[in-house]
Amino acid sequence: MSELLLLFVFCALLGSGVGFLAGLLGIGGGLVIVPILSGILLYFEVLPAEQVVVAAVATSLASILFTSTSSAIAHHKNGNVPWGVAPWIMAGVALGALISGFLAALLPESAVRAVFALSVALIAFKMLQSSKNTKVPDRQLPNKAILTLLTSITGGLSAMIGIGGGALLVPLLTYFSLDMKKAIGCASACGIVIALFGSIGYISAGSANFTFADGFAGFVYLPALAGIVCTSWFTAPLGAKATHHLPVTTIKKVFAVLLLVMAFNMALNY
Repeated sequence: MSELLLLFVFCALLGSGVGFLAGLLGIGGGLVIVPILSGILLYFEVLPAEQVVVAAVATSLASILFTSTSSAIAHHKNGNVPWGVAPWIMAGVALGALISGFLAALLPESAVRAVFALSVALIAFKMLQSSKNTKVPDRQLPNKAILTLLTSITGGLSAMIGIGGGALLVPLLTYFSLDMKKAIGCASACGIVIALFGSIGYISAGSANFTFADGFAGFVYLPALAGIVCTSWFTAPLGAKATHHLPVTTIKKVFAVLLLVMAFNMALNY
């Protein structure tokens, strides 16, 4: 019981940080949750090492369902969710996330780890590059069908590596000249959809491996989920408010460096 309580406390501390980042940058927090939660699950020997990353990804997605909801509500109140195009984007990410949630659960653990590490490294480099470029591009959003297709790809990759999609959607939407704050708000809303449909895939695919009596819903580890959500729900709105006051460009640089370290650790140390 004491070990389970300690695990819960670790996850609560993790949730407080990722909740703030979710609101500030429009990310679901999975970029941070997956590598750290993988370490926590390994430390407490919750499940075999070869299944740790899949469980961390699935639990991350489930937590993002709550974190992104809290963040999206805050961004909606601030007028930062572009509802004129958001439904089409959400439809695309939903389709991609649902398919990916089933496929990723069937892949070897090493493949999921490799995809995560590579994706995070590329996202980090993109963040560093975009933080140096302050010139606003002059491009129009594509038509709704193409926009849905593009976002289905980002939704699929996001569900596969356990993130809310903001790290992929924000660069995509700002590439088409959407205001940064509205891109972050839209990404927060889309994170709900990615987390919901991705979690359905992971829960269904993992139901034959783990039982509710063991603390699992499919591949989702419920004690870790509870710990993350109990704090991230409250810190996400704080991050959303901070978007108006903190230098987001500077924070993106620091966060990108952190991501590179995590990607390197994920690739080499397990």
